[in-house]
Amino acid sequence: MDIFIVTGRIITILPLLLCMTIFMGKRAIGELPVFDFLIVITLGSVVGADIADPDVQHLPTVAAVVFIGVLQRLVARLKISNRKIGKYITFKPTIVIQDGKILRKNLKKIRYSIDNILEALREKDIFDISQVKTAVVEANGNVSVLKQPLKNTVTLEDMNLTTKTASIAFPVIMEGQMYPGVLQKFNVDEIWLRHQLKIQGVDDVSNVFFASINEKLEIHISLKEEPEVTVPPIYN
Repeated sequence: MDIFIVTGRIITILPLLLCMTIFMGKRAIGELPVFDFLIVITLGSVVGADIADPDVQHLPTVAAVVFIGVLQRLVARLKISNRKIGKYITFKPTIVIQDGKILRKNLKKIRYSIDNILEALREKDIFDISQVKTAVVEANGNVSVLKQPLKNTVTLEDMNLTTKTASIAFPVIMEGQMYPGVLQKFNVDEIWLRHQLKIQGVDDVSNVFFASINEKLEIHISLKEEPEVTVPPIYN
């Protein structure tokens, strides 16, 4: 008997969920800000309990699903009409790279690692942090990137150039730790790297948060403290 009850609930609850999801709109599906994420979790919990336990009354579950959907829609409207409400129920955008420098303090605030940022940049076909003017972790967790003016994409036809292999910068120091294997790949050693750091005014490797090297043996450095970096304000 229970199996028929569960089957009947699945047949009735899935169309209802589909209707409520369409009612809540694309934003709740595609971007999943904090509040919408909580809505999805709550819906899953309510529906899961209803389907898994035949002893749970079905009609209150249906009412709960409808109420949650209406609540999400109302909050979405309030966020549009009053921006202050949106600020209280979602994360603020956070600048994590400015003028090619990784901002360590901002990474710590949002609990992102260097690896998270490097992966996000690679997904946008950026393999060298020096190419980045500004990178922002948005409220939904996505990373938006503005390239340096000279690094913006142009067509080969416009430049009258032939195709060449793109340059990639490899991490050679991360959080004060050198990567000797990367140095060996470029036929240089730690003495050479320390000399390059001194040229750029860095006397202690432990002060380096991130450093990369490219095929031209150019070293790009982000310090653990970047006092000279001016971070513009970013608003939701």
